[in-house]
Amino acid sequence: MKATQLLHNLGQSIWLDNITRDLLDSGTLKRYIDELSVTGLTSNPTIFEQAMKKSAAYDVPIREKLARGESGEDLFFDIALEDITRAADLFRPIHEQTNTVDGWVSLEVSPLLAYDTASTLRAAKELCVRAKRPNLFIKIPGTKEGLPAIEESIFAGIPINVTLLFSREQYLAAASAFMRGIDRRIDAGLNPNVGSVASVFVSRWDFAVKDKVEASLRNQLGIAMAMRTYKAARDLLTSPQWQRAYNAGARPQRLLWASTGTKDPSASSVLYVKALAAPYTVNTMPESTLNALARYSQLNSILPFDGGNCEEVLASFDKAGIDIDELGTQLQVDGAKAFTKSWNELMAVIASKSDVLRKAS
Repeated sequence: MKATQLLHNLGQSIWLDNITRDLLDSGTLKRYIDELSVTGLTSNPTIFEQAMKKSAAYDVPIREKLARGESGEDLFFDIALEDITRAADLFRPIHEQTNTVDGWVSLEVSPLLAYDTASTLRAAKELCVRAKRPNLFIKIPGTKEGLPAIEESIFAGIPINVTLLFSREQYLAAASAFMRGIDRRIDAGLNPNVGSVASVFVSRWDFAVKDKVEASLRNQLGIAMAMRTYKAARDLLTSPQWQRAYNAGARPQRLLWASTGTKDPSASSVLYVKALAAPYTVNTMPESTLNALARYSQLNSILPFDGGNCEEVLASFDKAGIDIDELGTQLQVDGAKAFTKSWNELMAVIASKSDVLRKAS
C-alpha cells in the first residue's frame, strides 16, 4: 500500500500545495485524488504567478477579460476563482462525505490589505460570494495585524485558513482569534460550525539556521517546533472553552503542516511528512513531495501527543545560540514581506502578459 494511503488511513489529510490550469485540464489533479489520497488543495500568489508565467493556458482567458476592460487584481481574481472553483468541485464529494471536515480549497486575499481589518473582511466576503462554493477557505495571515480580521471573519461565518504561523505562541494567538469568533457566534445564537485550519510552516526554520548550527542539529528545528505546537493544539482540544464550543455544535480548528517540502538536498524528500504524521491534522505538500511519498510503502511512528523530546531538542538550539522566540518573530515578518513581494510579482506578470496579448490582438 502506498504511504499516501497509509497517511490517509491514519487520519491525516493530504492536501496539494499547488494549482494550475494545466493541472486541472490534464486530469492530473483528479488522478491525485483517485490514486494518491489527496483530499484538498491550497494556493498562494507565488503558485499563481509561476503558473501564469510558465503556461500559455491562461492566454485565452486573460485576453477575454482584457476585452471586458478588466486588469490587475480584478483580472487575477476572476482567473483564480475559475481555477479554484473547478478544484472545489472536484473535492466537493469529499467535503460532503466527511460532513465538511475535509475537501477544502484555499484562496488568499491580497496581502496589501494586511493592516486593514475592514478591507480584509470585505474582500473575504466578496470572494466567498463570487465563488459560491461551501468548501472554500479564505487565507488570512496569522500576524498581529491579521488576528482581528480572522476573528471577524469567523464571526461572519467565513471559513478561514490561518496562514503564516511558525511558533506555538503564534498558533495559540490564531487559535484564540478563531475561538473568539466562535464564542461570539454562540452568544449571538448563530451556527458555530465554521471551518478553519491553522497553517504552521515547518521547513523554513531549518533553512534559517542551516549555516548557524553544527551538522548534528540540522533539519531538527522545524520538526521540534511543530511537535511543541502539536502538544499545544492537543491541549486546546481538551480545554473547557473549546469543549463548550463543541457541545454547542462547533468543530475544532485543525492544525495544518505547511512548507513541508525538504529544502536540504542531502535530506530525505519526505523528511517532514514522515516526522509529522498525526491524526486529525493536514499536511499540504508540493507535487514533488507528494509523488515522492507515493513511492514509499511505510510510515514512521505517529507524532506523540505530549510533544515527545521536542523541548530537549529546542534546548540544544538554545545552547547553540539560536534565540527561537526572536527567530519565530522574524520568520513571520519575513514571510509577510515575501507574501507582498510575491503579490507584486504576480501583478507584474499579469501586466506584462496583458501587454503582450494586447499587442498580438
